[in-house]
Formats: sequence, C-alpha cells, structure tokens
Amino acid sequence: MQKKLFLLDAFALIFRAYYALIRSPRITSKGKNTNAQFGFTNTLIELMNKEKPTHLAVCFDLEGPTGRHTDFADYKANRQETPEDLLAAIPDIKKIIEAFNIPVIGIPGYEADDVIGTLAWEAHDAGYEVFMVTPDKDYGQLVRGGITIYKPAYQGGNIELMGPKEVCEKWNIDSISQVVDMLGLMGDAVDNIPGIPGIGEKTAAKLLKEYGTLENVLANADQIKGAVGEKIRAGKDSAIISKKLATIITNVPVSFHEEDFRLKSFNKEKLIEVFTELEFKTLGKRVLGEDLPAFTTAPQAIQTDLFGAPVMAQNNNSSKPSAYSNPAPLVEDFGIKDSSAIEHHYHLVNTTAQIQQLIETLLQQKEIAFDTETTGIDANQAKPVGMSFAFRPHEAYYVPVPKDKIAAKALLQQFIPLFNREELLWIGQNIKYDWLVLKWQGIELKGKILDTMLAHYVIEPDGKHNMDGMSEQYLHYQPISIETLIGKKGKGQGNMQDVDLEKIKEYAAEDADITLQLKQVLMPFVREKQVEQVLEQIENPLVPVLAQMEYEGVAIDVEFLKAYSKTLATEAKAAEESVYQQAGVRFNLASP
Repeated sequence: MQKKLFLLDAFALIFRAYYALIRSPRITSKGKNTNAQFGFTNTLIELMNKEKPTHLAVCFDLEGPTGRHTDFADYKANRQETPEDLLAAIPDIKKIIEAFNIPVIGIPGYEADDVIGTLAWEAHDAGYEVFMVTPDKDYGQLVRGGITIYKPAYQGGNIELMGPKEVCEKWNIDSISQVVDMLGLMGDAVDNIPGIPGIGEKTAAKLLKEYGTLENVLANADQIKGAVGEKIRAGKDSAIISKKLATIITNVPVSFHEEDFRLKSFNKEKLIEVFTELEFKTLGKRVLGEDLPAFTTAPQAIQTDLFGAPVMAQNNNSSKPSAYSNPAPLVEDFGIKDSSAIEHHYHLVNTTAQIQQLIETLLQQKEIAFDTETTGIDANQAKPVGMSFAFRPHEAYYVPVPKDKIAAKALLQQFIPLFNREELLWIGQNIKYDWLVLKWQGIELKGKILDTMLAHYVIEPDGKHNMDGMSEQYLHYQPISIETLIGKKGKGQGNMQDVDLEKIKEYAAEDADITLQLKQVLMPFVREKQVEQVLEQIENPLVPVLAQMEYEGVAIDVEFLKAYSKTLATEAKAAEESVYQQAGVRFNLASP
C-alpha cells in the first residue's frame, strides 16, 4: 500500500474555518464561539475518512519573531488583530488533534510552511506520497512529482489538487522554481511582502517568460523600456528581499520519524471530553457513534398549569432563573430536537371563560413573550389570525382571532387592559412587526419591549438573527417550519387562516415559547459582553419609534423623483462613456 503523508497548515485552515461561519456563528450554551473548532475538526475528519492517510501531522506557527522579521521588520505587519474567540479556539483545536493521536508540530523561529516544506521533502525522499493541506498559494514552490498541494473543499466547492503542472498553469510560468521569482516581483499583500511596486502578476509572468529568473530580470533592467523598466530599476532591493521573504525554508531542525506520524487509533476518552465541552453532537456521533454520552438535566418536579394540566417545572435544586443569571441547559443532549422530543404544553384558548382566565393570569406576570399569526408578511396590510403568549418555558397559550372584523375587534378589546400595562415587559422576536399589526387594529403595546432579534444582534452583530437559526444554535431545538402549514413560498403558498386550528396552535404557541427561552439564554450574554445599555437604552426603545414611522409613512414627491431619475440616468451614461474613453476599450463596467 502506498504510504501517504498529509501535512496540515493549522492556522490557514483554522482562519478559513472561522470566517466561513462568521455570519452564522456556532455558540454553545455557555456562550463559546466554536466556529474554528467545528470547521477545523470537520475538515480533519473528512480528510481522514475520504483520503485514508497512513501518516498525518498538523503544523502550527508559534508565537515570536522568525528570521523573516529580522530581515524585514514590516513582514506580516499589515495583518489585522486576530479575533479573541479565534485565539481562544486554539487550545481546543490542539486538544482535538492530540485526542486523535496526531502529532502537533511547531518549531520556534520558523513558520508552519517552513516546517511543512522540510517534512514534505524529507518524507518524499523516503518514498512517501505527500499532500500539503492548505489554501496558501506560496506552497506552489514546494511541489514536485509526489508532493501535492491539497486545498480542502470550501463553501460547497470541490477539493483542489495542485501538482507541478497545475501550479505552472495557475501562475503562467514554465518551472516550479519560478514561483518565488513571481513573488519577488509581484509581492504578496497577505504577508506584506512588497515586491516591486506597480508590477502585477501578468507583468511578472511576462518578464519571467523572457528572462527566466528574478535575478536575470534585475540584471537586464537597463534594457527593459518604458514604465516597467523604471519600476524594476527603482525596486531592485525590494525585489531581492521579497524573494528571500517568500522562499520557504526546507532545512528546519525537524525530522520525519515514520512511527511518530503514523495514524493511530484515537483516544476515545479525550475526544468525548472535548466534544462534550464544545457540544459537538452530530460531529461526535460520526466519530464515536453511540459512545458519545448525552447531556443530562436535573430531575424535574411536577407542576400544574393554568388549566390544571401537568407542565415542565424548573430545576428541583434551584429557584426559577432570572433573566440575568446563567440559565441551565434547555435541552437534554447535543442533538437538534423538535417538538416531538421535548415535553411541552401548548393550550388552545377559544372560549369566553378560558380567555378571561388567561387575561387574569397574564395581568399577574411581569414579562410575557408575545407573537401574532397573520394573513401575510406585510404588517401594514396583514390581518391578525391569532395571538400567542408564554411566561414560562415549554408552555404557551394560543388565542385564535375570528375572521369576522366585528368579532375580531371584540376579542382584541378584551386584551386592552393587558396591552395597556406600562410596567409589563413584552418579549418578542422582531416585535416591531407585532406592534404594527396591533396598531392597525387600534391597539398599542404600552409596556416596555425586549426584542430577542436585537438582543442577538448586540451579542453577534455579524450573525443571522432569525428565530429558527437562533433556536438551533442556543437551544438545540428545531421549530416547526411554516412551510409544513402553508407550503413553500410562491404563488401556491396558502394562508394561515385556512390551516387546521390544532396545527396553528402548535406552531404559534411554539413561537412564543421559543422566544421566551431565547430571552433567558441571550440576556446573560448581553450582560457578559456589557451591551445592556445599548440594548435597553437605544435598540429596544427605538422599536416603537420605527414602528410608528412605518405606520405613519413618509410623504414622497413622485413626480420629482421620476424627473430626477431621468437626470441621474443621463449623468450615469455620460460617466460610463467617459470611463470607456479613458480606458481606450469598452468592457462590462457592471462586472464585480
């Protein structure tokens, strides 16, 4: 069997994994961002399962300067500061690698690519087929027959393998040795390697086609005419140091010992420990199967609800958690569960007696999660179909609103004493929508507002803030999809008014329940990140202001805008023609 060694460029893959999930971060129940840990581990497992390496190692850059910093003080000086949650992921990732019994290698004073270059050439000479796992283009200088760049699949793409032929084609060069000549001429913005200012990839490739090496280009600088010649003559010193900086060192003090790099059985206990801490349920099951234990919760007490039915109680060993305390996990294991797997009590409230009893109970609460079901997504046009209320987890109440306008108004009027309570905190997911729906029925929420969408925004500004995503991320729970009730978006999509009442009740009550649970989970993070003031004094108070603006609308001078549109179109056309004239060629100016 062919011996295959895979050498992983740790930080290149870790950064890639972290930023691939930046807009939908994975946050554990304790608030830890696990983007990097999850993405890197997934890449590692996929590689081992698909490529079946016989030997493997992961190479890290270590803290501290290298010889390149001595040669050029500004080497990598333009790089932005590494995010704190990415830095915090490194110890976890090393634990995972070590739990797989894979060596972690880093040599002081050298970079990971130097370590990989040295090991790759040594292993190749020992008869191994070597794969350098990295998205970094600089590794092209190391390839040869039997040494290949392995670029893992990224965001739905395919794995890319680059040997000598592929590297030469990519750079438009004749020999692998010219990769460092290219970098010496054009530089590398990622590592702040200057190259020759004004010389880009195409010009560099053209120069090497004619002169073969960087040294030959510099030696013939006086014969190169025009602006290119001037740039080369002015940038000789920069080119020489740039080539040195870009050259990967292949004699690092590290040795390839076959047995140390051989892929072995993983350490199950260590993997269980780290996967449990990071809440990697699905990923853990792929590796450990049923050996991965589930989360456990404390014993549950029995408690009756508003209508006498048993409901999920709070933890026996503690009082009900406040909004600003660290909540206990709201799920029993890592898995993404749905309503069929979680005990819950959602009540249909549609008799006069039930409605009155519910209102009396709600009037006694300090905070209520609220949601409306409507006939559409435009709050200024939609009509209410029902209202949901929740004030303790896993329990909620759904009140259907009649289709008849007079009957609907009569029902809503019964809730006005509740909606008028100024000391009440209303919790909602995108509650501006619900505020507007009620406003068009002549009702205002006069209490304070807490929007879970905004709470998540101040915690994770770059993440997605939809309820389903947050529920899976923080509660490990998958809410009922609206498409199961009214079908997929499009002309054929139905209307909530036509859905079976029992189905609406489960769907709508769940929305209020999940919103309440999200509030309990998110608020400790708001406090931890010290953004309470932003949320409570700026974001949430602005909701009714914006809703009132949408309700009132904005006066628009339609005729003026139509006329101005024509003026702008004329100016844009003139500017476009000016660009073509200055460029000397017509091209697609709209191309990104």
